[in-house]
Amino acid sequence: MYRYGYKEDVSISNKYPNHIVDLAFERKKVRTAEDLLAAIKEIVEESTAGGKTALALSGGIDSAILAKFMPEGSVAYTFRCVVPGTKVTDESERASYYADVCKLDHHILDIYWEDIERVIDDLMRHKGGPVHSIEAQIYLAALKAKEAGFENIIFGENADIIYGGMNGLLQKDWLFGEFVDRYCYVKPYHVLKDAEMPLEPFKEFCKDGHIDGHDFINKYFRQEALGTYNNACNTAGINFVGPYSMTVLDAPIDYDRVRSGDTKYVIREAFKILYPDYKAPDKIPMPRPVNEWFANWEGPKREEFLPHCTDEMTGDQKWMVWCAERYLNLLEEK
Repeated sequence: MYRYGYKEDVSISNKYPNHIVDLAFERKKVRTAEDLLAAIKEIVEESTAGGKTALALSGGIDSAILAKFMPEGSVAYTFRCVVPGTKVTDESERASYYADVCKLDHHILDIYWEDIERVIDDLMRHKGGPVHSIEAQIYLAALKAKEAGFENIIFGENADIIYGGMNGLLQKDWLFGEFVDRYCYVKPYHVLKDAEMPLEPFKEFCKDGHIDGHDFINKYFRQEALGTYNNACNTAGINFVGPYSMTVLDAPIDYDRVRSGDTKYVIREAFKILYPDYKAPDKIPMPRPVNEWFANWEGPKREEFLPHCTDEMTGDQKWMVWCAERYLNLLEEK
């Protein structure tokens, strides 16, 4: 449902205790694009002062903004998933443009399914549960940076959550049941024979039968996302730095702008200031070819799962079920 265990004191097994991120840290208040750029500049400069910090550079505007404040010659990593014989999303060309403009030392890290399988168990043991479909990629990039002698790696995570980029979750004024149905990634009763559906996080944000999507995701989605990046980096032995996560929008989200297509408008305005002659690209999620990876997967075999439960699922949903079954298998290892 939530893609992480949202209660610190509840674990699937005591063998690997559940770990979640504490959100009670100080954040810089932002109202305008200029505020955001000033905050990001300060955070990046502080994080790179020791010279042992690398950047994770995608083709999107969030990391492009971060790139502008990295010292010249800094190393930037772009991960590129490879499925032999199949064309999949590749952001490396656009990332190379930002690296050239900002005079960064750009490295492209090719990732294959075999790499994912090789590291996934370590990530789940460290986290105490199944992991997100981007987590292994983050971990592999973090490992590469650690091996190169870096102590920190900067990511553009949390920008969408904080600044109105999750337009699918902000597209309307949601009734309680509608939002539960929209947000839950995999409903327990679709896959498990003995299913429960804990709704406490949704009830926390329910008012007059409605849920404010932005308020909800800025707690539970933000915590899940930060947990993903922190777990991947911590498992690799390197510090995660998320400049956007250290800021907060100090004004109500402008739903009219978001719903009219002007998503994360503060960040788009900031991008335009830094790259006035370059058109902001359309937003895409971090590329991971889960549809291709799981095209021939027949679904879980353990007794806890319903037969054929993944037949109609997307690749991302199959990943969650595959991960859950693999984690249960890990718990039985001696």
